[in-house]
Order: sequence, then C-alpha cells, then structure tokens
Amino acid sequence: MFDGDEYQARFDRLAAEGKDVHGEATFVDTLDPRPRRVLDAGCGTGRVAVELARRGLDVVGVDVDAGMLAVARRTAPDLTWIDHDLATLDLGPRAAPFDVAVMAGNVMIFVRPGTEADVVAAVARHLANPHGALVAGFQLKRGGYDLESYDADCAAAGLVLAERYATWDRQPYVADPRGDYAVSVHRRAG
Repeated sequence: MFDGDEYQARFDRLAAEGKDVHGEATFVDTLDPRPRRVLDAGCGTGRVAVELARRGLDVVGVDVDAGMLAVARRTAPDLTWIDHDLATLDLGPRAAPFDVAVMAGNVMIFVRPGTEADVVAAVARHLANPHGALVAGFQLKRGGYDLESYDADCAAAGLVLAERYATWDRQPYVADPRGDYAVSVHRRAG
C-alpha cells in the first residue's frame, strides 16, 4: 500500500510551483469525440478523475490501493470511487459503458506482473461500442512491460492503435530504443 497523502502532496507541491499537473486530464478532455463518461482505471488519489469531473465529465475511479483511495474519497466525496483489482474488474451494467478509460500514472507497470493482458481485457470490456478508447501512458524502461506487449494485449481485447505520443501534451512519438515514455490511444475495432 502506498502513502496516498505523501503521493498527493508531491503533486500539490508541483501545482503550487506553477507546474501543470493536469496534462492527462487535458489529453482526455480534448479527445475527438469529446468523452462524456470516463473510467479512471488505477485512479490512485484521484488527481485525474477530480480534474475531469471539474471539467464536467462523468467519472468513476477504480484502484486497489486503500491508501490512495482514502485520499481520493476525502478529496472528492461526491465522486464514485471503487476498490477493485483491475485484472478482475467487472463493474456490471450499472457503470458501463465508458467513452474512455484512462490509465495514467504508469498503471501498466504497477499491476501485478503477469496480469497485464487481464487488466487490458477487463478495462476494455467497460468501453462503449463502437468508438470507446483506452488511453494509457507509461514508462518503457521500467517494469519489463513494453509497447509491443501492450499493443498485443490491446489487439487481443479487440482494440486497435489509433494514436501514439511521447507525452501527454501530444509530442510526436518516434520509435527509438532511447525513448522512455509513450501515451497510446487504442479504440474498439470497427
């Protein structure tokens, strides 16, 4: 379990210094078409979900870390926060479908090793047809999980790569062995 207060304090300090800590929310909010319902999968302290809700989107946050969720619930008690492992996620028909599921904050390299394909498949099942999007950003040099594996897991879940960037502010992604981060948008096929 992470210290949610300490994690959130880091972002609060960055915001106080004038840094933009809402790049992920801006990215999701400016997708075309603009989403109405967003699943923040691996929401942590709720930083992205809270900002998306502030922008008028309907957001549900899911995380398995109780310390992180405690901060999210304290910060935004009116939002829906669900304690659940992403590898077995099943929110049922009351919560789905979502226009976008976002996995910010390196979610894919923090899931239990060996469950990456299960996480992608479970989150993808909550996406709307036909244009639901899974948006994920993660470091490529940590955790032993790479873009080739991620793309294969997305394809197995019925998603195709639509866009890929090097950063949340949409800097172009160039396949380069020195590259250390990627933001990918996969959409439902068809």
